Amino acid sequence: METSITTSFFLIFSGAAILATFALYSRQPLLIAYIVLGALVGPYGLSYINDLSLLSDISHTGIIFLLFLLGLDMQPQALVTMLRKATTVAIFSSIAFALIGFGVSKAFGFADTEAWIVGLAMMFSSTIIGIKLLPTTVLHHKHTGELMIGLLLLQDVIAIFVLLFLFSGSSGSFDLKGLGITLLALPIIIASAMLFVRYVLLALLLKFDRFHEYIFLIAIGWCLGVAEAAHAVGLSAEIGAFIAGITLASSPISQYIAINLKPLRDFFLILFFFSLGARFDLTVLGSIIIPAIALSTLMIAAKPMIFRFLLRKLSENNRLAWDVGFRLGQISEFSLLIAYVAFENSLIGKEASHLIQATAIITFLVSSYIVVFNYPNPIAVSDRLRRD
Repeated sequence: METSITTSFFLIFSGAAILATFALYSRQPLLIAYIVLGALVGPYGLSYINDLSLLSDISHTGIIFLLFLLGLDMQPQALVTMLRKATTVAIFSSIAFALIGFGVSKAFGFADTEAWIVGLAMMFSSTIIGIKLLPTTVLHHKHTGELMIGLLLLQDVIAIFVLLFLFSGSSGSFDLKGLGITLLALPIIIASAMLFVRYVLLALLLKFDRFHEYIFLIAIGWCLGVAEAAHAVGLSAEIGAFIAGITLASSPISQYIAINLKPLRDFFLILFFFSLGARFDLTVLGSIIIPAIALSTLMIAAKPMIFRFLLRKLSENNRLAWDVGFRLGQISEFSLLIAYVAFENSLIGKEASHLIQATAIITFLVSSYIVVFNYPNPIAVSDRLRRD
């Protein structure tokens, strides 16, 4: 029997409030409460909520709003400079992480194709974890925030190429035409968005800036519209949302929009972490728990060290290099998408898919603990480390 959307929201947010209370009293990160709740009431737990496809689609909107807000806080000139510097780090770190994932998977007996796809899933770090645990002042005004955003955006671009490859995997050939359209579409979308903002959107905002509800509607419509346009041409909706945000960043009203959209973003992100816990099939856990622990341990240890090494080569100071390395010391929500797409196209089996999912959950949890208890962040349980 399907649970209504109202009942589902009641179970999710009331349950999250209860578990979050216990998490705060026991000095645990709130993200853990949301993931645990999903495992408890999802289809592989008590089975109170079964329509996970709907909740997953809704929660994906939270990631879109997150990237839109990031764009609002970035100046285009600073972003271009940072992307140039971050390219070397993004490329070489992605290669290193892919080789580690492939080696561990092969050591535990997975086939070559499955091992390579597991390796590809290890290349990325979580935008949600990285940005959610970064203080607002660091995100907006500090070199650390700019560097992290540059790395995460470049990883998103790499992830798009990986997903294009996987989507064409079932046909047995790489879709060069689709790739060409995507590469051509990116600069066209950026240029079109900039022109529309300059000659239409800013004029409307200036004329009707007294009507706050109108500004709210325009911001959401612009974010989702560019996200849909990007998705339609083979890019990710997240990159479209970021483009929507950064084209508005020079507007004097950008910070007002950013502040008012944060509660909406947090609403969707709670659903994202809930669906992450709920979609994991606990019956498969016994067969992949050892390789998942081994792979998670290696990734949690290797990511900070590799990022630190590469950043030091670019003359970044040691403290910043470790800070960025630990904040990006997990795999990504893109890794989960790679697992789902590869499984649906019969490129990997259920065990390989759940190996990626289990590694994502473990690295999300452990990485969150490391950052929450050791680095400044908005949800720290220690007053010394809490920074909004």
